[in-house]
Amino acid sequence: MISHYRNTISAVYLLVCIFITSSSASSILRQFTDDFNTNLQQENGAGPNPNVGEADHLHQHQEISSRDHKVSVSSTVNGLRDRPPCSYSLKMESFNKLLNSPYTERYQSRPFTVGGYNWTLMVYPNGNKKDSGSGYLSLYVAIDNSTLVAGQQEVYADLRFYVFNNNERKYFTIQDTNVWRFNVFKTMWGFSQVLPVATFKDPKNGYLYDGDHCEFGVDVTIPTTYQVSELFSIADNFYNLKFTWTIRGFSTLFKDTYYSDLFSIGGRTWTIQVNPSGRGTGAGKALSMYLNLDVNEKLRPYEKIYVRGKLRVLNQRGLNNIERQLDIWYQGPGYGEYSWGYHEFISFSDLRDSAKGFVVNDVLMVQAELEDISSTKYLPN
Repeated sequence: MISHYRNTISAVYLLVCIFITSSSASSILRQFTDDFNTNLQQENGAGPNPNVGEADHLHQHQEISSRDHKVSVSSTVNGLRDRPPCSYSLKMESFNKLLNSPYTERYQSRPFTVGGYNWTLMVYPNGNKKDSGSGYLSLYVAIDNSTLVAGQQEVYADLRFYVFNNNERKYFTIQDTNVWRFNVFKTMWGFSQVLPVATFKDPKNGYLYDGDHCEFGVDVTIPTTYQVSELFSIADNFYNLKFTWTIRGFSTLFKDTYYSDLFSIGGRTWTIQVNPSGRGTGAGKALSMYLNLDVNEKLRPYEKIYVRGKLRVLNQRGLNNIERQLDIWYQGPGYGEYSWGYHEFISFSDLRDSAKGFVVNDVLMVQAELEDISSTKYLPN
């Protein structure tokens, strides 16, 4: 009898232990499953995250915080602007009723089209609380994801939001210097703290006027990647920087203008021009000298060549040369200036004084030294 009683007690105890263990395991399993599902939802973006902004699926009306970056003070630009919005304007009357409505979280405009996509303007009168906007006017733009051609398609857009100020007769604008990236997972972007509600609704500030009228707007701009470009560079490592022209029988030169042979430096062809009797302000009193870009050089109408170098009259007695600096821009012949130099390079008195060493045995030596020459590549050619 005692043995049977003990066996009964043992069996009951064993059943109780199994029941408790089973209940605990079930509870643990449910807890693990709930945590796993919660984490999975959060990893997929299906849950609010007040630290990172907001996106909105228009058809599901499911607000998801999925901002790639928080709008920082350094990247936000605001100010007053005369011109009205280009993409969409939303004028509202009786706005105070929305401000005082406990059930109206936001106002959503009708769709408007920019760049082949449908957009809507979102106004949160008392701020988007899910995006740290409580106590502020919040403005957003949402894209209709049904206008995205493929699930992986992304649309980059620049956004500028407008709030009309009747006192200034101008628009308060706010925008981010960063481009906004829209896709099926990130469909709404904007600013949660545009203006404090207290500032906005005070008629003295001019945002609410004529009772409680107001106006909002947005510019949606879809920038495209450039298709046309140019690369400007300056070369300064030439095989030969200098060209020297020896002019014999200098005293017998009676024509107005003389040109050296063609020479090449920096991938371009040049000539030195001298006017023995002078020209411009140097006429009758000084030798004029110039560096010319060859007339057969092919440049585009808008192309320019930067040149830094020197023109010299060489001293043949080892004394100081006469040297003038060149720091100029050339354009193609027929399109602008392609000859640069000095009307009064060296005076006749210095040239005729044989002791100074510039003309020796009726020989004059001039030189061009080009240190920097630019080039520009255009794409497409």
